[in-house]
Amino acid sequence: MTDLTDQWDVVVVGGGNAALCAAIEAAETGARVIILEGAPKAYRGGNSRHTRNFRCMHQGPLSVLTDSYQQDEYFDDLIRVTKGKTDEDLARMTIAASEACLPWMLKQGVRFQPSLSGTLSLSRTNAFFLGGGKALVNAYYNRAADLGVRVVYEAQVQRVDIKDGVFQAVECDVAGTPTRVTGKSVVLASGGFQADLDWLARAWGPAARNFLIRGTPYNRGVVLKDMLDQGAASVGDPTQCHAVAIDGRAPKYDGGIVTRLDCVPFSVVVNRDGARFYDEGEDVWPKRYAIWGRLVAAQPDQVAYSIIDAKSIDAFMPSVFPPVQADTIEGLGQKLGLSGETLKATIAQFNAACQPGRFHGNELDGLATKGLEPPKTNWARPITEPPFYGYELRPGVTFTYLGLKVDETARVTGSSGRMENVWAAGEIMAGSILGQGYLAGFGMTIGTVFGRKAGQEAAAHVA
Repeated sequence: MTDLTDQWDVVVVGGGNAALCAAIEAAETGARVIILEGAPKAYRGGNSRHTRNFRCMHQGPLSVLTDSYQQDEYFDDLIRVTKGKTDEDLARMTIAASEACLPWMLKQGVRFQPSLSGTLSLSRTNAFFLGGGKALVNAYYNRAADLGVRVVYEAQVQRVDIKDGVFQAVECDVAGTPTRVTGKSVVLASGGFQADLDWLARAWGPAARNFLIRGTPYNRGVVLKDMLDQGAASVGDPTQCHAVAIDGRAPKYDGGIVTRLDCVPFSVVVNRDGARFYDEGEDVWPKRYAIWGRLVAAQPDQVAYSIIDAKSIDAFMPSVFPPVQADTIEGLGQKLGLSGETLKATIAQFNAACQPGRFHGNELDGLATKGLEPPKTNWARPITEPPFYGYELRPGVTFTYLGLKVDETARVTGSSGRMENVWAAGEIMAGSILGQGYLAGFGMTIGTVFGRKAGQEAAAHVA
């Protein structure tokens, strides 16, 4: 086994948003920092390169954010989507710390743009990255380079060497060469286990093999499993994850955010048997889009179909793949592989339950069905105007919530208390706050807040 002869002050495992925030914060103190990124350079950044925004508390207008988004409202939004399954102290700390993140991000070279039009009505709550997540990742790597951070790509960490709760080194393969990297502290920011289909299937059952992984294929949970095997305390449920309904034509891995479909609130969604199974208009899309991955996962063959008509085709963000189109509902059903007659009957029943009222696409409008089960409680307009359009939906997993338990300083908890010099940030610890459900942009908030904190604490420990 070959050694990297230097001993580093801070070893950062992972190369996405949380890892980069940690590396930058540590390096700004003068610490000697190394990043071990498992992906090749072209695919660096983990799931962060697929993101678009982060959710930010603010007292008044801030950069591209309008009005204000106070801590209590933010926390209430989180409670609704998690149904109370969160660590309130960590959640409130994360929310409060998010306000300072945006100015810090600007200082590191990240740029923002006004929120996009369509169903993502987030101008008040979410700051969008100019150029998307890849631009953010590139800005952080540029900043890290300016600070002298060393980056090693294709560094697949296999084991974290911890003795009596104290980090010693990481053992990894660097482009196939066994390598030992020693350090005085470590920040673990290597993501969840969603790209390991065997692990997913153990948690979910065989149906998980039909899931699509819209994030990086490099997050296989190797570091997470190693830490749990060594007695690190765990948090979260292995069956809980950030899973959304995405286009069924997306690739198995790495399709990214563009494969998400935002048509659900303006559609009727049916399963393989042509039956509706949930309220498509339950709430505004940024607060409900993340439940649809699990809903579709529970349907036969883990597939569903979103049906809309001509008057709704421009009401949401355009899809990366064009929808299936037909002049009749029966014809659309046949093209989608459904029974045309069954789909026609389902749509006719829905249309008959729609009530007169005024449609407002970007807010709860109360335009609801009557006498229909399940109901559609908002945006319920009859599907009558040809041509008719359809999308196949599949569960798209972004990241899993089983993770490492941390305290408010991002330090990892072991079987006998806090580990002396081990911190974690990002998806590998997000289950501490996200017990279930998801709030648009909140994963990036967790990664940024805890990444910064982990980097600061690791550097302070060394000093």
